[in-house]
This record gives sequence, C-alpha cells and structure tokens, in this order.
Amino acid sequence: MLDSTVRQTVKATAPVLETHGVDLTRHFYARMFQHNPELREVFNQGHQRSGTQQQALAMAVAAYARHIDDPSVLMPVLERIAHKHVSLGIRAEHYGIVGRHLLASISEVLGAAATPAVIDAWAQAYGQLADVLIGLEGSLYQAASEQPGGWTGWRTFRVLRKQPESDEITSFELAPADGGQVPPFRPGQYVSVRVVVPELGHRQPRQYSLSDAPGRGHLRISVKREAGDRSEAALPEGMVSNHLHQRLAEGDVIEVAPPSGDFFLHEERDTPVVLISAGVGITPMMAMLEHLHAQRSRRPVRFFHAARHARAQAFAPRVRQLVQGLPDGAAWIVHEEAIDGVTGTGHDALGRLDLTDQSLPSNADHYVCGPRGFMAAQIAALRARGVPQERIHAEAFGTGGVAA
Repeated sequence: MLDSTVRQTVKATAPVLETHGVDLTRHFYARMFQHNPELREVFNQGHQRSGTQQQALAMAVAAYARHIDDPSVLMPVLERIAHKHVSLGIRAEHYGIVGRHLLASISEVLGAAATPAVIDAWAQAYGQLADVLIGLEGSLYQAASEQPGGWTGWRTFRVLRKQPESDEITSFELAPADGGQVPPFRPGQYVSVRVVVPELGHRQPRQYSLSDAPGRGHLRISVKREAGDRSEAALPEGMVSNHLHQRLAEGDVIEVAPPSGDFFLHEERDTPVVLISAGVGITPMMAMLEHLHAQRSRRPVRFFHAARHARAQAFAPRVRQLVQGLPDGAAWIVHEEAIDGVTGTGHDALGRLDLTDQSLPSNADHYVCGPRGFMAAQIAALRARGVPQERIHAEAFGTGGVAA
C-alpha cells in the first residue's frame, strides 16, 4: 500500500492529467516507439493513428490518479486490460519499458509541474499498478497453458475454410498447423491474430471475436473488411482486415493467440438470454447462440440484431435456423434501409432497433455488442426498463469502454 503522502501527490495530479492527458499519452507513445520500435508490432497502429489508443490511456491514467486511495474499484477495468494484454503477448518485462517512458513523458510534458516529488510518487504508483496487472496476467497465462490444447504467445494455425457471410464479413475456420488440439473457450471471447502488413514493414495484431461454438475442432473468426483511409496519414486503418479478405486463402497459415476476454455467456446460470447486436457485433452472439443450440439449452433466448441493409447482413438464415431449434427461441432482425432488387433479405422491420416495444423475458441476462453509440442507446433502453446493471453485459470492439 502506498503511503499517504504518495497517494496525495498522485491525486493532486488528476486535474492536470484530465486536461493534458492526451498530450501526455501521445508524447508517451511517440517516445516509446522511437526508442523501442519493436513494440510497434504489439500495439494496433490503426488505433495509434486515429488517436483512440491515446485517449483510452489518458482516461485510464486519470482514473487511476483519482482512485489511488482504493484502486480496487478499478478492478473490473484492470481485469479487462489484463485479458487484452495476454491476447497480445504482453509480458512482465514490458512493464519496465513502459514505466520508463511514461515517467519521462510526465516530466517532459508537464514541465515545472513535474517536480521530483511528483515523479517519485508516480514511479511508486506505477509500480503498484504494474504489480497488479502482472499478477492478473500471470494467472491468465497459466490458465491458458494448463488447459487441454492450451498455449501462450503465438501459435500457427491453418485456414481450413474461408466463407463470405455478407458483402463485408468473411469467416475463417482455423485449426492448429501442428495438428494439435484446439482449446476450449467461453462463447463470446476473442482471439488475436497477427499478420505481416507489407505496407507497414512489420507485423500487426488484431482481435476478433470467435463466432462459432467451442468443441468443434476449429476456431472461427468472422472479420469485417474495413474500408479505411488509403492516405499515408491513416495507412494502418483497415489494413489487417483487407489483408485477411484479399490475401489469406484456404491452406494458408496465420499466427493466433489463445482465446481471451471477459465478455462471455454465463453458462452457470439458468436465466433467460437476450442477445443484442449491430453490424459485426453479431460475431460473439453467434458463438453464444451456436453454443446454446449445441447444448440443447432450455433457457429462453431472444436474438435482436440491426444491420445497415441486406448486403451488410451476416448469418440471418443461420440465426433463424438456430432459434427455431430451441425450445423457447425467437429472433428480430432490423435493417436501416431496404435495397432495391434484393430479395430474401430476412429482416423483420426497417429502421433502427428499438427495444421499447419488444417483449423481453424477466430476470434475463442481456448481452450487448456493436458500435459504441448503438450500445449506449441499447443499454440506456434496458436501464429504463428496470434491468439491473449486473444483468447487462457489454463488449466494445477496439479501445476504451462503453459510455451510457
């Protein structure tokens, strides 16, 4: 436990971090990549160029300063970060590098405000935070390595099948190239994949939800092709998804990290299940729905999904088939707009998804995934209906969290 003087010093920096936090984190990443360029392969360069990673880190640093007296209130956030770190192969030795550049950045950005007492206090505070994360990540690494078929770090998988699901989303079924076992995972979790991006000259990791049930001898990811900005300033945006869509073929190999993530179906409960998604947010919901069907679950299941239009819609026929095979299952699919000349769209309504008039089972667990604006709106609608926070589970793709 940090002494009171250190905690007071760190807390006193919270206002300046909230004001100048993004400047600080932008400087930090630039400094770290300059001195340790090998870490470019660990961090998503698309998020770096867009600024979302800097914003997320700035918010996290400020929150840590505010809650330094009782960091345990941040434990759910730290656990999510630990899962992300394990999926990217971040190890204990990386924390020394990050800490060195973070402290130097505090000094260089804050100037005279970064007194020796402030730097010393933040060194101790960072050490405490690093110890917590290293401990959490160590437990996750151990669990990943000890399960049947488990591993840590990166493992080579072969593409068994490549299947277009819509104009934008393609599924890839992956199996270990070494012929070994596929580990179990919890429906809703994700894996990281890593590929060489020739335009960048180095490898890049990306995280994709698993979209099939566990226990089927393969891992399936369903990837949305991001259009991105082809200008030099935004070069990494969409580069990995386009590489997978355009260059990765059946029989090719790709590096994969173990399944990870704290967003998953709560199988220990017998409560009804409500799955709410938009766009490519359907992918973890498919893993949950496939699993519930495979287990012959008797839990009531309601599947709600929104897509822009029929050509962007993935998995609609399979969703109908799965819910029809459940004792108490139903689906409601909404498209924002119709497309002339496209038949068999499979939608139930046009417009935006609105849960206000939908019949939801009581005491259900609600799982929400999609763009942040969509998620915030659906979570707000659920809260307005009196759904308690502990019955709402949300997954946001990318960095940061969900605002509602």
